[in-house]
Amino acid sequence: MDQILEFLTSKSLAEMAADPRVLFGTAVVFVMAVLFRWKYVLLFLFAIGATMTVLRYTGGGGTSETIVDRNMLLFIAGTIVIAIVLIYFVFIRD
Repeated sequence: MDQILEFLTSKSLAEMAADPRVLFGTAVVFVMAVLFRWKYVLLFLFAIGATMTVLRYTGGGGTSETIVDRNMLLFIAGTIVIAIVLIYFVFIRD
């Protein structure tokens, strides 16, 4: 248990997302969620994965004002799309 806690506290979020052990564990949880039809686990995995994708896509800008504005708009639009999908699947769709 100490090794797991040390692993979780020693790495940044981006390093952890690229770690093969974390990716394998996420894939196992995803397959189990699909097989057992765990809707909320799938939505949680979608939210985390989509948020990481938006952060990675918008985080690599330069120092120009145009690039920063474009990245901010992409981040806001991506977050709104993620929120709409989650609201639809949690509250609207039965």
